Amino acid sequence: MKAAELRQKDVAGIQNEVKELQKAHFGLRMQKATQQLTNTGTLRITRRDIARAKTILAQKQAESKAGK
Repeated sequence: MKAAELRQKDVAGIQNEVKELQKAHFGLRMQKATQQLTNTGTLRITRRDIARAKTILAQKQAESKAGK
């Protein structure tokens, strides 16, 4: 998911997205452990998507605290 798409979501939406990405990453790790994953590059992509979403989430939370 692109950063611009994440920035359009609210805090709850981004938190939900992080949770979904973590579930997907866990599933990919289990596939890798059982030798079922053929494209290991997807692990890297999901890990970076999680980091991107968490970064934007932290920025939005800081903005909401600064605005109060």
